[in-house]
Amino acid sequence: MPSRKFADGEVVMGRWPGSVLYYEVQVTSYDDVAHLYTVKYKDGTELALKESDIRSLSSFKHRKSQSSSGSPSRRSSSRSRSRSPGRPAKGRRRSSSQSREHKEDKKKTVQETSLVPLVLLCLFKLSENNTRSYNGEPESTERNDTSFIALEQKFKPTLEIERVLEQYSLRPRKEEKKREEIYSEKKIFETMKTIEKVPSKTKELEFGGRIGTFMLIFFLPATVLYLLLMCKQDDPSILNFPPPLPALESLWETRVFGVFLLWFALQALFYLLPIGKVVEGLPLSSGKKLQYRINGFYAFILTAAAIGTLLYFQFELHYLYDHFMQFAVSAAAFSMGLSIFLYIRSLKAPEDELAPSGNSGYLVYDFFIGHELNPRIGNFDLKYFCELRPGLIGWIVINLAMLLAEMKIHNLSMPSLSMILVNGFQLLYVVDALWNEEAVLTTMDITHDGFGFMLAFGDLVWVPFVYSLQAFYLVGHPTTISWPVAVAITILNCIGYYIFRSANSQKNNFRRNPADPKLAYLKFIPTATGKGLLVTGWWGFVRHPNYLGDIIMALAWSLPCGFSHILPYFYVIYFICLLVHREARDEHHCKQKYGLAWEKYCQRVPYRIFPYVY
Repeated sequence: MPSRKFADGEVVMGRWPGSVLYYEVQVTSYDDVAHLYTVKYKDGTELALKESDIRSLSSFKHRKSQSSSGSPSRRSSSRSRSRSPGRPAKGRRRSSSQSREHKEDKKKTVQETSLVPLVLLCLFKLSENNTRSYNGEPESTERNDTSFIALEQKFKPTLEIERVLEQYSLRPRKEEKKREEIYSEKKIFETMKTIEKVPSKTKELEFGGRIGTFMLIFFLPATVLYLLLMCKQDDPSILNFPPPLPALESLWETRVFGVFLLWFALQALFYLLPIGKVVEGLPLSSGKKLQYRINGFYAFILTAAAIGTLLYFQFELHYLYDHFMQFAVSAAAFSMGLSIFLYIRSLKAPEDELAPSGNSGYLVYDFFIGHELNPRIGNFDLKYFCELRPGLIGWIVINLAMLLAEMKIHNLSMPSLSMILVNGFQLLYVVDALWNEEAVLTTMDITHDGFGFMLAFGDLVWVPFVYSLQAFYLVGHPTTISWPVAVAITILNCIGYYIFRSANSQKNNFRRNPADPKLAYLKFIPTATGKGLLVTGWWGFVRHPNYLGDIIMALAWSLPCGFSHILPYFYVIYFICLLVHREARDEHHCKQKYGLAWEKYCQRVPYRIFPYVY
């Protein structure tokens, strides 16, 4: 196995892709599998280069000194001797030869010196036509490819004339320069696409690496079990730890598992219905774009009709409350089986279909994060289906079951005000997510993370059984609140929702069409990728205003439970920790992607989530 030539941190000269120009770069890492060096330019740009495209500083300076050893006076005297009257014929031959060499050198100099402004010109053109510019996540390059194809087609009719001009050297210098620029532009794009397609191993491991992910596989189910057991206690104080454990046989019921499978199959049937529009996702590393059917809101309407039919025929929905623990265990068992299936099938997946975050080569880590990016059975996308359907819609069904259980257990003619607020707030959140389903295609869950235990357990267990914790708590611990308090909590939730929705809408509109006259008031920092970083509006207030709105809403969901115990506020604490982790990951990703532009953005917008605090 060949050994590496350059060490991490070493300053060398790296060739810019598609050119003969070398720039001073610093080696940051080396991929032993692909044999590529990751280097960082002075402007913050990071690229993967072959060893043949890198030279040491000493050899580069030595070569430069040799090339400049001949003095102008010696070259001048040589030309003078070649023009001596005593040797006219040979002198003419040498003069024409030197003239040709001089033209070749001049042509090469023009091509090299025009490369840097050409790259900037290409990036500027991309920023004008790009429709996926936004803060924090990977974006589509569809407009970039389209603009280049249009440029190539523009000059295609003149190719035959170009060949004639090349053959007889009849080309004016201006046309020659334009031809060189077009060729250089095409070369740069082709080289950059080749670099993006090179598969690489996951180098930076999250969640504590192999040991951390191994522990989380057991810690997450134990946390769900603990929370549900605590809510069942008369005094759900954290001081009463551990709660009394139920008998193992009471945690499993085959009928409950069958009901869960029926629910999963029903949502899969709604997903396959030919209703709703079909859209394309972001380009994969291979350049291919997957298609997705946007019908989550229709699935929600059909589910509501099905639940309404069951209630009409006197089906007791509080069955969910009576067997809530068994449903959670059934969902956890199903998610574990699904994760094992996903990992086994990912071992046969092509290299370009593996997740960039779950390709470390470590079994436990890749099993947890997800080895394959978009596992599909035909046109059925497993990750996209689980992201919004069984768990998210199931969350609302569980909340409704808790509302009916409260009325039955406490002999109420109508649900309590606290229960109404919790159900109403969370219903708004889920309906908003399903109505804006297309926006999920640009999230890190879809574009970056593989589908493994983390997302399978999160979508099918954590979301429906932990996010409904407030409603489950209120059934056994009713809390009475006054109407003024209810109004204040409602206003707080509306503020959080307004920040969340307006920030996301502002980002999505700017991403689709940065030149929209309605967005003329927005200012942004251009980046070397052709994208823009918003520095006005919500994104000029804090770097992640959507996270701020999320946290405010989470607080409003917990306040109706009162202040007797901290258990209902677990969701708020968890949500803050989750968003801080995501924010740190976004910061790291954006710093690598945007370089100096991201540092400039951080100076303009110093606060990450909480204004004047963090």
